[in-house]
Amino acid sequence: MPALLAGENGTHPSGLPPLSAASSDNPARIALGKTLFYDKRLSGNGQISCASCHQPERAFSDGEALAKGIGGRSGTRNAPSILNAAYNASQFWEGRQPTLEAQALDPFTNAREHGLASEDALLAIVRADPAYLKQFRLAFGAGPQSINVSQVAQAIASFERTLIAGNSPFDRYYYRGEQAALTASARRGLALFQGAAKCASCHRIERDSALFSDDDFHSLSVGLQRIAPQLPALTTRLVRLRAQSEKLGDHVLSEEDVAELGRFALTLKPADIGKFRTPSLRNVALTAPYMHDGSVATLEEAVELEIYYRSAEAGYPLILTPAEKQDLVAFLKALNSPEASQPPAHWR
Repeated sequence: MPALLAGENGTHPSGLPPLSAASSDNPARIALGKTLFYDKRLSGNGQISCASCHQPERAFSDGEALAKGIGGRSGTRNAPSILNAAYNASQFWEGRQPTLEAQALDPFTNAREHGLASEDALLAIVRADPAYLKQFRLAFGAGPQSINVSQVAQAIASFERTLIAGNSPFDRYYYRGEQAALTASARRGLALFQGAAKCASCHRIERDSALFSDDDFHSLSVGLQRIAPQLPALTTRLVRLRAQSEKLGDHVLSEEDVAELGRFALTLKPADIGKFRTPSLRNVALTAPYMHDGSVATLEEAVELEIYYRSAEAGYPLILTPAEKQDLVAFLKALNSPEASQPPAHWR
């Protein structure tokens, strides 16, 4: 396992499955990806980088309800943490990109994010910088004119695959058997999480590892009620927009009502209206606010919403006492990784 992907004592982080061999990137590509990730010049006004919305000191989220891009313009999505994004089967809230590489390019030319006029504008900045020329040569053996956006995407994805965070108090308790790693309240919360509260049905815990996501898409009806009267017109409009342009991200991040259609924007299947990715709960206490639109401010509110959703799904009310809800919150706070709370130097 490459050093940057290693956990404590050179081993893989506790609680996480091993990444595939294909994810073992070379150091030159990782270093280049890190440079690209933090470079504000790669935007229309020279003030936005990937790290503007994915800040290491905030577990690679930004603390905003909606991500803000070029000129302070807000999009329609809460910026998710990209810690452990290497494990996702697809990327973005509605899964509109299949890989980290494809995800890496989307923001550069989105008018609500980096705001570059084209991918050629991105390449022009890179090709004009002697330091970048050296890094691309080391990473890909590429001369100035052979540098391309695929290499940019590969490099950023290589860096993002080093952003692996496990070793939480939960991991130490559950996978290492360290009984003192969890408080009594957090242990009660874990029992509720796996039992009466039914949280683990989507935020899954496996025998050998836990990503706290089923990598699927569900509707909590967050935001959907607001657009319900407009659904026929909105779905028709989206189908028309998709026919006019393949850049789905442009529509999703610029039109609030269209954004609430969720995974339908990708699949055009009515059953997917209002569905969004099950986010991992790792480091969740560090990444408020919550939900795809940042509409839930606190963990306590998120627990209330989850109980409401689970009740509707089960067909009967799930009754938890105030003390039990606090135990759930205590458990969620035990999912913080030490790396997320104090980012290591090679992440910055």
